[in-house]
Amino acid sequence: MRILLASPYEIGRQPFALAHPAAVLRQAGHDVRCVDLSLGALPWDNLAEFGLIAVSVVMHTATRIAARLLPRIREHAPAARIVCYGLYGPAHTAALTALGADTVLGPECEDALLDFAGDVEGRPPEEPAARATFVVPDRRDLPDLRRYAQLIGPGDARKTVAFAETTRGCKHLCRHCPVVPVYRGRFRALPRDVVLADIHQQIERGATHVSFGDSDFLNGPAHAVRIAGALHEQWPHVTFDATIKISHICQHPDIIRRLAACGCVLITSAVESFDDAVLAHLAKGHTAADTFAAAAIVREAGVSLLPTFVPFTPWTTLDGYRELLLSIRDLGWVDTVAPIQLAIRLLVPAGSHLLDLPGFGRHLGAFAAEQFGFPWVHEDPRVDALQRAVQRRVEEADEKKETRRDTFGALWALAHGACGLAVPPLACPDAALPAFRLSEPWYCCAEPTTAQLAVADASA
Repeated sequence: MRILLASPYEIGRQPFALAHPAAVLRQAGHDVRCVDLSLGALPWDNLAEFGLIAVSVVMHTATRIAARLLPRIREHAPAARIVCYGLYGPAHTAALTALGADTVLGPECEDALLDFAGDVEGRPPEEPAARATFVVPDRRDLPDLRRYAQLIGPGDARKTVAFAETTRGCKHLCRHCPVVPVYRGRFRALPRDVVLADIHQQIERGATHVSFGDSDFLNGPAHAVRIAGALHEQWPHVTFDATIKISHICQHPDIIRRLAACGCVLITSAVESFDDAVLAHLAKGHTAADTFAAAAIVREAGVSLLPTFVPFTPWTTLDGYRELLLSIRDLGWVDTVAPIQLAIRLLVPAGSHLLDLPGFGRHLGAFAAEQFGFPWVHEDPRVDALQRAVQRRVEEADEKKETRRDTFGALWALAHGACGLAVPPLACPDAALPAFRLSEPWYCCAEPTTAQLAVADASA
């Protein structure tokens, strides 16, 4: 059968969500074509030739883009079975099917995709025991790795980046995280030989850095250390980055040092806020003091720390936002934090564990299917006004290719002005280390920008 797999967006990485199901389906004898819509367009003229069209909805932005494409996919391929699959699928089944999807699957989708391919061809589904759950991803028809996000290091040196996963799911229960409603505190480790074989094929294609996309690289600390050690032993010139919780950094400073010795140059961590009350509402499992401690641990290990934030929540105050900027300045992160991180507004998707928080419902409006979430309004309209001003300023800065420091300075002025305070000098301390970062800003749990939605409209 001819099968089309499409990925709307995977934060600047070559899509694992295409490569892995493609490998499983091809091993079963299917003719699979992969299309990364962040770098190309759907084959509209011959879309009807595909019996199964599956669109990845691995994150909020990907889902918003998919929503704009589904009606036209249905129009061009009326006889095809259309499937949406990924982390954001289960919570939004009704909205996605209303737009044209026949079936919606979660992230554990490979077996079901095989079943659907067999059903369409009139064959009975295979026995579950006969299926390979995890195989080496097949990346043969994906765009060249050099077209994706690169690692930027000291002196603007750049490295081609591979993307791999070592686990699925997460053992933590942060209330705002989209992983939680699907995995509910569970995670699964991918076989080490499969992970290393996937990395190997990408190194052969020119990668000199690996970005691990796990929700938390230390979900299974021993598993992570073994993979990092094997990576360094086989390819000592290859560096890597990973996402690790603040609490895990504080709990495992020895592991952070071991990862650094194996080539880790960058750790992404969801700091979210410097307000302990907000962190408690989000069930992050760390405090503001822990963030300062984690920053010291990572710095002492010789690794860059890339923090991510959700600065605007129903509990954010004007002073709290100003304090967030002060903390970023004091930690030497002004040139490290992507400006979009300072504009992000809390997302509340269907099924979110935030909905279980007592009293949280009073902030929410009715579920907005077109936004795939519950809109909310702050009790202090000045906070919402500040968020809109920050969002506009960040998008303007992106269009002008403004430096991060200049953009931070503009947000610094907005925050102090909103509080009715004179704007003090920024006086940024020099960073202790040259910052490593990825060239693609982190849009995982953020509303898509105008530019990203424009890409979807162009594809349609």
